[in-house]
Amino acid sequence: MTLTLDILDRLVGFDTISAKSNLELIDYVTDYLAERGFSVRRIGDPTGAKAGIYAETGPIGPGVLLSAHTDVVPVEGQPWSHDPFRLTREDDRVYGRGTTDMKGYIASVLSLADRAAHAKLKEPLKIVLSYDEEVGCVGIQQMLDQLTPLIGQPRACFVGEPTEMQVAVGHKGKAALRAVCHGQNGHSALAPQFVNALHLATDFLIELRTIQDDFAFNGARDDAYTIPYTTVHVGKLSGGMALNIVPDRAELTFEYRHLAVDRAEDILDRIQQAADRTARPYHTVWRGARIDVEQYNAYPGLNVSEDDPVVAYAQKLAQRTTTKVAFGTEAGFFEMLGIPTVVCGPGSMEGQGHKPDEYLSLQQLSVCDAMMDRILNDLKA
Repeated sequence: MTLTLDILDRLVGFDTISAKSNLELIDYVTDYLAERGFSVRRIGDPTGAKAGIYAETGPIGPGVLLSAHTDVVPVEGQPWSHDPFRLTREDDRVYGRGTTDMKGYIASVLSLADRAAHAKLKEPLKIVLSYDEEVGCVGIQQMLDQLTPLIGQPRACFVGEPTEMQVAVGHKGKAALRAVCHGQNGHSALAPQFVNALHLATDFLIELRTIQDDFAFNGARDDAYTIPYTTVHVGKLSGGMALNIVPDRAELTFEYRHLAVDRAEDILDRIQQAADRTARPYHTVWRGARIDVEQYNAYPGLNVSEDDPVVAYAQKLAQRTTTKVAFGTEAGFFEMLGIPTVVCGPGSMEGQGHKPDEYLSLQQLSVCDAMMDRILNDLKA
C-alpha cells in the first residue's frame, strides 16, 4: 500500500474545495498517467478554472471504467485537530479532507494505473475524474458531451464513493428547486389590504409538508434505504425588507429525493399544482399573486437489478455484499449511457464523510487495493 499512501498524501495536499480550482491536482494526475503510457484527455469547465479527465490504457474494447470526483467539501467552521490538507497517519487511520470522500479511492485507482502500465492487457482500463460533484453533480453533466464518445461501452463501471467496499446497487435521484412567491409591498398598518409574499411562502411550505407526509405514509417503499420513501425537504426560506413593510417577494429553496418508482416528472407536476393551489385564494386580494417554481439542478438515481451481471461481477471483485446508499452519486449518469454501473469504494460516508477530522482506515484502503488487483487480473491477457 506504500504507493497508494504516497499518492493519497499528494492528493490530500491539493485544496480542491468545490469553490476553488482543481487544476493543480489535474496537472499532477495528467502527468502521472501520461508517464505510464495512458492516453489522457482533459475536459475543462466553461470558466477554464476547473477540469476533468478521461484516460485509458490497453487495447480498444469495452474494458472496465473507474470513476471518481476530485472536489471536496469545505472545512471552514469545523473543529479539525489535524491540518485538513496534510495527510496525517495515526495508528490504522489516515486523516485529511477527502480521504474518504473520495481521494482514497482515487489514490487506489492511480496505484492500479502504475501496475497496469507494466502489464499486458487484453481489455482497456478506463478512468474518469470529474469536478464539482459536491455541488450537485455539476461537473459530470458539463463533461458528458465530450465524455460520451470517448468512453465507449465498458462492461462495468465502478464509481468509488465510500460504501465500506460494499457493492451499492441503488440510490435515490434528486432535484433542487426554487420557489419565488410574488406578493405586494404596502405599509404594515394596512397589511390585510395586500398579499404578503411570506404568507404565500409559508402556505406553500405547508403544502410541501403535506406532500412529504403522503409519500411517508402512503407512498412506495424500499426498505433497503435508511429512509425508505421519497422525501421533500425545504432548506431555506427568505423574504422581507423591514418590519413595517409588507413583503412583495419571498423565496424557498427545497429538494426532493425520489425512489426509482416515483417518477421525477410526476413529482414536479405535483409540486407545481400545489403552488398554483396555494396562490389561488390570494387572488381575491390581488390577481397577480403567484408562485413560480424553477428546477435548477437534478441528477438521476441508480437502480440496478440484483440479477444484473454487473452485480455478481462487482461482488466477485470486491468480495462484499450489496447495499443501497442514502447519498447521491454520479453513477446514474453512466447508467443512463447504458453502462452497467455500481458504487463501491473505501470508507464510510455516514461515519466520516463531510465531517471534521475526516479519516480513512488503512484496512479499508487495503481492501480497495485488493479489489484493484482483481480488476487488473481480469483485464490481463
